[in-house]
Amino acid sequence: MSSGPLAAGRLTCLVGQASWLVVFLLLASLSACNPAPRYSRPTLPAPPSYKEAPPDQYKEVAGWKIAEPGDDKIRSKWWEMYNDPRLSELEEQVRISNQTVAVAEANFRAARAVVVSARSALFPTVNANPSFSNSRFAARGAVLPGGAAGNTSGATTTGVNGSGVSALNFFSVPIDVSYTVDLWHRVRNTVAAEAYTAQARAADVVTALLSTHAELAQDYFQVRALDQERAILQETIRNYQQSLELTQSLYRAGIDSEESVAQAQTQLETTTAQATDLGAARAQYEHAIATLIGKPAAEFSLAAGTFAPDPPAVPVGIPSKLLERRPDIAAAERQMAAANSQIGVAKAAYYPNLTLSASAGFESTSIAKLFTWPSRFWSVGPALAQTLFDAGARRGATEQAQAAYDAAAANYRQIVLTGFQTVEDNLAALRILAQEIGEQREAIASSQYYLDLAVTRFRAGIDSYLNVITAQATLLSSRVTEAQIELRQMNGSVALIMALGGGWDAGELPSVRDVSREPNRGTPASEAPAANRP
Repeated sequence: MSSGPLAAGRLTCLVGQASWLVVFLLLASLSACNPAPRYSRPTLPAPPSYKEAPPDQYKEVAGWKIAEPGDDKIRSKWWEMYNDPRLSELEEQVRISNQTVAVAEANFRAARAVVVSARSALFPTVNANPSFSNSRFAARGAVLPGGAAGNTSGATTTGVNGSGVSALNFFSVPIDVSYTVDLWHRVRNTVAAEAYTAQARAADVVTALLSTHAELAQDYFQVRALDQERAILQETIRNYQQSLELTQSLYRAGIDSEESVAQAQTQLETTTAQATDLGAARAQYEHAIATLIGKPAAEFSLAAGTFAPDPPAVPVGIPSKLLERRPDIAAAERQMAAANSQIGVAKAAYYPNLTLSASAGFESTSIAKLFTWPSRFWSVGPALAQTLFDAGARRGATEQAQAAYDAAAANYRQIVLTGFQTVEDNLAALRILAQEIGEQREAIASSQYYLDLAVTRFRAGIDSYLNVITAQATLLSSRVTEAQIELRQMNGSVALIMALGGGWDAGELPSVRDVSREPNRGTPASEAPAANRP
């Protein structure tokens, strides 16, 4: 068995290795301690079906249907369900040119950049600080950097006013490395919180897209409904013109009075003004569409077209699926997860910070000898910092983080409940409007029959022209009301699609890894927000 200095050296080496192993195991065990609460999505009672869509009634009505297995998902390009090429053409321009969507997408990119910045704290910081200095001082009794008094090695001595003066050049090339060990998951919880926030911003992009698409569709249907109303008024004006000519003929024949002519003339002019007034509302909706597709109002026009109210059958799934198919609900849930991670960040302040620092480099009074082995220097060592007294600052920050989480959880629950309400509202609206349209069409038939009778009795000289005017006004009002109800039905179907998430699914959110990855330079704005874009 060996003995002496060699054995002692081996023993010292083994003890040193064991010490480093103990320190490593201790740090590993400490780094597994995460003070953040374990996150779980709050459970919300979801009804088995919607109240306004019971499976035993209204199996399929105008505007929605009970979803069948394998057919419970709305298409991502849901506007194609309306079979209107002009509408589809306009909807395709929303993602490219709409500025509201561009703002939401920019907010997402900013949130993703914050994740990358926060993640950098998981790695060491390396700094280089090369320097050069030139000093002049009295040579006699001076203490030079790196030497004893009067050591003028590497210095130049000259005489100034008869006294010796030294000049010294000093070169230094240090590299400093600093690393704060994330023992208490402060950095990792910060990264997680920012990543969840970035996911919420990605969901906000989808919400902005969905809202803009829906608004465009509703404005488009408004324009088409106004075109329909204008067509009704133009047809009515032609009928009123014929009635005016009839009363004028009867007046010239001495059969009718001048009062009837004045009444017919007034009715014609009033209806003409009513048709003209529709132009103002149509222009406003046309301008709104131009803004939604990112064009100046002066550069966009929408030709008159027919209004074909035929709402598609929207598949309505079970309420629990709504939690996965609405981007605003997904954004609220991600914000809640971020708030939970912030609790861990606040609690980490109660524990000490361990920082490992190292510095190495070269320094010399001669640039020729700067990068030689004798000019080297280095230092290394840990530092432990612990706050001993802060007058409740950490406690206040922790309570604030907990309160922020409670607020985020309450906001999530409220958004879910509001989502259920919105679906129920639109289901009820579509069911009732479908019934109302049938009733209104019966009213139109009755109004037409009433008008036919009034005209017949007027021509026979039984009744005055006032009865004809009343019947004509009733028929016109009934037809305009029908167009307005059909518009409400089309807008209601769009609102239902929006309430059901517009074909989106929570699986389309970018993952935490995706938002933590540094984005490529020059990524187009239209391609940045989501990981699984259709």
